[in-house]
Amino acid sequence: MSAAPATRTQTTAEIVPFQLRPAPGQWHPHIRALYGYWQSKLPAPDAAGCRLPGRQHLDPVEIPTLLPWLWLIDVQREPPRFRFRLFGTKHYEQMHCDPTGRWCDEAFPSFVSQPTYPDYLKVGLDGLVSYRKGPPAYHVDSECRLLERIMLPLARDGRTVDMILALTLYFRADQALY
Repeated sequence: MSAAPATRTQTTAEIVPFQLRPAPGQWHPHIRALYGYWQSKLPAPDAAGCRLPGRQHLDPVEIPTLLPWLWLIDVQREPPRFRFRLFGTKHYEQMHCDPTGRWCDEAFPSFVSQPTYPDYLKVGLDGLVSYRKGPPAYHVDSECRLLERIMLPLARDGRTVDMILALTLYFRADQALY
């Protein structure tokens, strides 16, 4: 196990407004669709103002066109660790492996040293949304030149993140989607 220690100053119960850059209007339609779906599942705030949707609020039948690019991660908080629960077919095609059921740091030994690891902490521990567009930061098919990804927090109790819902799109050099 190679989980890195993390000290967090914000708890998931203290979710604050933030801005996603670039603005959602500039995202790929699939990314916007998942973000809109996730927002539509936000429950009414509780007494502490917390309101994250949980896995129980989601129904894959409602988003069938997004399923090949979806992935779900279970969140362990102490120590911070992440496990693949679902790995869509497009990820398997790009990465040539299926890590479903495995801890991220076991499936990919350099996971905690990757530049994207702080995104997992931001979403999994702080309950914030993470968006990224840029060159792949991990091994994918050699034809993939760009990826676009969103990671969304899920919390069974509306407060404590226990899962990450994510979608990653892979693009060729000609900007065509895989």
